[in-house]
Amino acid sequence: MKATWEKIEKNLGVLEVEVEVERVTAALDKAFNKVVKKANVPGFRKGKVPRAIFESRFGVESLYQDAIDILLPEAYGEAIDETDIFPVDRPEVDVEQFAKGQPFIFKAKVTVKPEVKLGQYKGLEVPVQKAEVTDEELTAELTRLQERHAELVVIEDEVAANGDITVIDFDGSVDGVPFEGGQAERHSLELGSNSFIPGFEEQVVGMGTGDAKDIEVTFPETYHAEHLAGKVAVFKVKLHEIKRKQLPALDDEFAKDVSEFDTLDEYKSDLKQQLEARKQDELKGVRENAVVDKAAANAEIEIPESMIESEVQNMVRDFDNRLRQQGMNMDMFLSFSGQTREDLQNQMKGDAEKRVRNNLVLEVIAKEEKIEVSEEEITQELATMAESFKRTPEEIRSILTANGSFGSLSEDISLRKTIEFLVTNSVEVDAVEDAAAESTEEVSAE
Repeated sequence: MKATWEKIEKNLGVLEVEVEVERVTAALDKAFNKVVKKANVPGFRKGKVPRAIFESRFGVESLYQDAIDILLPEAYGEAIDETDIFPVDRPEVDVEQFAKGQPFIFKAKVTVKPEVKLGQYKGLEVPVQKAEVTDEELTAELTRLQERHAELVVIEDEVAANGDITVIDFDGSVDGVPFEGGQAERHSLELGSNSFIPGFEEQVVGMGTGDAKDIEVTFPETYHAEHLAGKVAVFKVKLHEIKRKQLPALDDEFAKDVSEFDTLDEYKSDLKQQLEARKQDELKGVRENAVVDKAAANAEIEIPESMIESEVQNMVRDFDNRLRQQGMNMDMFLSFSGQTREDLQNQMKGDAEKRVRNNLVLEVIAKEEKIEVSEEEITQELATMAESFKRTPEEIRSILTANGSFGSLSEDISLRKTIEFLVTNSVEVDAVEDAAAESTEEVSAE
């Protein structure tokens, strides 16, 4: 097989491939063996028609498309390896020649991974903050823990307020006609959560147990269900129950209930240490993101739109999976938020482009600095994953291999090692001083 690659513009090129006659013949044989099982020829059972009679009756050309479908994917894959290119999108294939007794010739217009011209990536200045926990942050964490351990108490003699959880029936209609998804019984709704159509929850506030009322709202103009967008809806609502959080007192008993400590002071001291450790991890992540962003900003790269779109789809899938873990799905989220899938994708596009840019730059830096992943590091990563998922390393390896993602394990380790390299080779700058310097520069520029 012969394969040549010619770049025509930016990240686009043409791959020209010529496949030898012998492989064309083999592909036609496979195509015949597939097609003959369904061929109806008088005097012969299905699958028993001789090749010569089949070709005489239907023509050898009737095998061409099946033969191309058999031969093209493997020839394309081999041509990619031979020319050492990295496609990032589906190719546009043009078959120039396919016939019995002749070589198979095709051209494929291919978008490939872009070239990256690195700028400065060592010695980058990165603002660093100290992992100090303020009294306000400690108080906020204690309040959060109170919320987590609060009891839901049924309220009988008061009206619903923001923060309350109400149990309601609702029956929605537009112009007197019910619409799909507009009805529910004994639905739990936290007021102030903004999980319903804008204006709905505010009108539940002030209702008492047993109250019923009509609530009128207007669907957003950008609502995902076009037949409802901008329409006025009326919901008949009945409130069955009001539940309100009752926070536990912050005292020694609270400390005993939620921790291993006997006094609140001991618990607060330990909690402060936990918050400092957590903040240290967060600041580590901030520094890593900052140094990667700077290295990526210093590089020259033209990213194909197809790579950005592919990353957007990955982000949407990840978001959908997170929603399902929370008991929701994408359709429910879009319904409650009044967005369309296109709206969501547009919101993600900027982050998707940033992810693609950063990963491409990190990949090139890893090659430049000869950062490699050892078998020991892969084994350790498998052991860590196995402990997390309560499986054996061998099971994790089998699962990753079966779904085709084992190769990405090494890539993930390489990315982490490259980020560590950038951080190690960066220069720490006090975040306060850096902010003051930037402010001075802005004033001077004005």
